[in-house]
Amino acid sequence: MKSELEWELEVLWIKWSSAPQETVVPERVNTLTAAPAAARGQPNPAFPLSVLGLDMGDLELLLPGEADVLVLGLRSFPLREMGSGGWNQQHENLEKLNMQAILDATASQGEPIQVLLVTHGKIPVLVEELIAVEMWKQKVFPVLCRLEDFKPLNTFPIYMVVHHEASIINLLETVFFHKEVCESAEDTVLDLVDYCHRKLTLLVARSGDSGPPEDDESRYSTPMQELQKQAELMEFEIALKALSVLRYITDCVDSLSLSTLSRMLSTHNLPCLLVELLEHSPWSRREGGKLQQFEGSRWQTVAPSEQQKLSKLDGQVWIALYNLLLSPETRARYCLTSFAKGQLLKLRAFLTDTLLDQLPNLADLQSFLTQLALAEPQPPKKDLILEQIPEIWERLERENRGKWQAIAKYQLRHVFSPSEQDLRLQARRWAETYRLDVLEAVAPERPRCAYCSAEASKRCSRCQNEWYCCRECQVKHWEKHGKACVLAAQGDRAK
Repeated sequence: MKSELEWELEVLWIKWSSAPQETVVPERVNTLTAAPAAARGQPNPAFPLSVLGLDMGDLELLLPGEADVLVLGLRSFPLREMGSGGWNQQHENLEKLNMQAILDATASQGEPIQVLLVTHGKIPVLVEELIAVEMWKQKVFPVLCRLEDFKPLNTFPIYMVVHHEASIINLLETVFFHKEVCESAEDTVLDLVDYCHRKLTLLVARSGDSGPPEDDESRYSTPMQELQKQAELMEFEIALKALSVLRYITDCVDSLSLSTLSRMLSTHNLPCLLVELLEHSPWSRREGGKLQQFEGSRWQTVAPSEQQKLSKLDGQVWIALYNLLLSPETRARYCLTSFAKGQLLKLRAFLTDTLLDQLPNLADLQSFLTQLALAEPQPPKKDLILEQIPEIWERLERENRGKWQAIAKYQLRHVFSPSEQDLRLQARRWAETYRLDVLEAVAPERPRCAYCSAEASKRCSRCQNEWYCCRECQVKHWEKHGKACVLAAQGDRAK
């Protein structure tokens, strides 16, 4: 039997896991001005925010001046302090900034969060925090799980650290839409390019799998197994967001340093990596003979009439390829070796009339590939070039090398073993941070039925947390939802 505290945390988990994880950003003029809304990440016009009965002007999350204070307070934390009280406070602040940035973008009322991050020079801080939590997940978390006395009362505090990477990449995806943000990253744009390359390489490597795990509760009987499932799903979504961030960086090739261009074109050969992504399309799959695409944090069946429509993720890849291959700054520096030529010519099979109708500017890319097919491949360049290299990952690894177990043991004693009272207080803080009205207002699609995943228009009248398509589904789901529903309703009345 679960304790009352465990049920309260499960209610919070339900609220959080049902929140939209997809960023909505306004249109920006770029090299492919004819790109469809799906490729540019525009709000879904089929689901206006007024459907929820909400006015975006009424949904300001942060008071005037409050966002400025939160941005000014952003700082980098040592790996051993992740999950601590001060770190948790910053995580909550980041989530508030995240939600406010998405609200600003959705309402198209300017970008105050983006302006504040640039003005106060905090983009490099976000990049360092992003890479630090990535390192924690790779180096500390596995050691923590292997400790003999690692038997957490509840895994939610650990989940928040695991989720921190997703929070930061989501915020960066929202604000990197603007060119000045990329410029304000300064030297850390090199570290961000490396980060995106790592994530996309993993995405290509796992393309033979069926994608992120499904919600099969029978496979995840313990809290740690459930946490592992959430972490696997999160890694997949983080990689997809890294793709969007990388695409926004390629929009700025005219202002990137020579070292950054060399890193993208020579060190990582990003054009060839993007070709592999198009080939494998890890965000699409066939299930039971039906085409499914991963969108809005779940696999969704694509109607036959929509299967020729360009998805947002495919659009991001094509725009990034266009920028990297046809921009004057990159054409002069990209070495078209025999390997690169062979990989890039694979694109011709994807450049159908249907695709060109949706992205007419890709006709320029088609002409480039026709010329490339007739040209002789270039020999690899052997020029001696002095360039900057990314330093955040290497510095963090150097500072913490040989300390991974000590960090894990310290965090087990001082961070991930809170008392029931501390856990309850933290749960209330999280519930206040993740405002349900704001999260629903920026949802990129209609709510889904908690039982059958169909589009839902009805809501549980008692707790207001779950959506259903019909009365029958609500009745069938009650066995699972019932106790959490009662506790959620009691908690709301207590407020």
